[in-house]
Amino acid sequence: MSATLLSPLTVGNVELKNRMAVAAMVTLYCDHDGMPTEQYIAYHEERAKGGFGLIITEDYAVDPVGRGFWCAGLWKDEQIAPHRELTERVHAAGAKIFAQIYHAGRQTVSALIGTQPVSASAVQCPVMGEVPRALSVDEITTIVGQFGDTARRSMEAGFDGVEIHGGHGYLVAQFMSPYSNKRTDLYGGSLENRIRFPLEIIADIRAKCGPDFAVTFRISADEYVIGGRGIDETVAMSRRLEAAGIDLIHVSAGTYESAWAIVPPMYIRQGWNTDFAAAVKNVVSIPVQTAGRIKDAEVAEGIIASGQADLVSLARASLADPDFPRKVAEGRVEEIRECIGCNQGCITLLFGGEPIRCLVNPSVGYESTDTITKAETARTVLVIGGGPAGLEAARAARMQGHDVTLHERQSQLGGNFRLGAVPPAKGELASYIAWLGAELGRLGVEVKLDSAVTAETVAAAAPDVVVFAAGAKHARPPIPGIDGTNVVEACDVLAGKTVTGARVVVAGAGEIGAETALYLATTGRRVTIVDRLPGVALGEGMARRYFLLKDLDEYKVEQIMEVSILSFADDGVEIQVDGATRTLPCDTVVLAMGMASNNALADELRGLADVRLVGDAGEVSDALRASRDGFTCGLSI
Repeated sequence: MSATLLSPLTVGNVELKNRMAVAAMVTLYCDHDGMPTEQYIAYHEERAKGGFGLIITEDYAVDPVGRGFWCAGLWKDEQIAPHRELTERVHAAGAKIFAQIYHAGRQTVSALIGTQPVSASAVQCPVMGEVPRALSVDEITTIVGQFGDTARRSMEAGFDGVEIHGGHGYLVAQFMSPYSNKRTDLYGGSLENRIRFPLEIIADIRAKCGPDFAVTFRISADEYVIGGRGIDETVAMSRRLEAAGIDLIHVSAGTYESAWAIVPPMYIRQGWNTDFAAAVKNVVSIPVQTAGRIKDAEVAEGIIASGQADLVSLARASLADPDFPRKVAEGRVEEIRECIGCNQGCITLLFGGEPIRCLVNPSVGYESTDTITKAETARTVLVIGGGPAGLEAARAARMQGHDVTLHERQSQLGGNFRLGAVPPAKGELASYIAWLGAELGRLGVEVKLDSAVTAETVAAAAPDVVVFAAGAKHARPPIPGIDGTNVVEACDVLAGKTVTGARVVVAGAGEIGAETALYLATTGRRVTIVDRLPGVALGEGMARRYFLLKDLDEYKVEQIMEVSILSFADDGVEIQVDGATRTLPCDTVVLAMGMASNNALADELRGLADVRLVGDAGEVSDALRASRDGFTCGLSI
């Protein structure tokens, strides 16, 4: 009988209750000395309570100069005791916990660690931009010992095992790959020499922790860079890692230069990396773990049942829904809140130096402070607007016991966010709105579609609280010709309310403009984007922007940047670029020149109820902020 997600799994001497794991994700919830905070502990505890069999923590630096972020650390004995509370609470909640241990090598900056980064060779990381110092043999020996000492501290802190991070372009991976290792001594050149460093680390850990402590290894099956390792070398190395005493191999992909492969965005299909895991599983007898945008319970079940892997990583899926395994076990798969692969809260914020959050789960990072308290007296709450902010406000208010009615003027929920699902590769955005709508139904929130609210509507309902979440509308700057019949708004194009001509100029190169341009180009239009900005979609996360720009180029969307738009006419757009005036012929102009809050009605309502503006109606931002804004508003009622 084939294994299922709910089947137990033995890793070394550790018995996991199921095949669902939280893979390592840096949170920035620890303090600058690598100590766990209550925020950090509660975050992991919440996922243990949700039923995950294994939780793998974020990168634990073996040396403070080996950090790539303000991440956790076990580089000194003083860090052991504070981490015992983490492991005790995770164990009490029913999960096993491994510490991922690593050294960033060249994938860091001197501004963070206070010294020049180090690596196998003095080869610059294309992303971080600093030339590292090549480690001497004596320094390599020291770092090998630091890995062993960190593993020993992990064991003393109560962790059930460690995961050596040998993937994603960090120091261990830098030695393993000819992409970054140009040495000519015993640590460079042949595969035998390049794998020497991780094998020495494994031996040191075994010497200090004994044969019974679980030790696993994360590896990038393919680095997706010029001259990097591919699956054939990974298969060969995996056999050597097993022989050296590794208990499980965790197959991932990528380096910082190919960051899209580390944390693939919505442009990449679910489970895309699993074939690599299967290739490794074919040559080893130890368990194999797979990662790579696995977010659907049925997909995960198929991976296990087919024998492609023994354990699935549900990293971002655990952010979106910490109760994922519990819902699987209870037969409530349809209630799982799925990750949408937007990477806004978990990656874009992280690399901007901010603690991680989640667009679809506004409680990520607030597990210790977001408490649901049933109201002593139920209040009547009227929510205006069915976008993320309004839906989250309604959900939170109802969870606290209030009587909630939500009005949405369109025939569908979602507001402008729903339209974001229309451009290519973004269909998964709709799953968040679908989940919210179903959740409001389960909670008993009354939802009224095609319901345009007026002051008279509110006066008749006489609610205690009005949550005003009417969202935003297109900004219309005072450009001559903007009211012409051939000038339309991007949201109307995406909603199917208007049809463009064959030649289109999109005015605005932000996310809305760029994605609308791509959408139109895939339907056969000839599209040009113009903007005063120096580039397209500059506010997009790195991986999403990479694929967006690639697709714009593939569909031959012309991009004319750093221009002034002088006027719109029936047959074209007049612009000024490099001091010269020119006209871009077109049949239709699509406006995407920013958004403005849609809150005029709010002022009329202030004397009728306690009015609270949330989301874009209060301040135009993004859906990450809107969902949190709405949720906290609902909690505050």
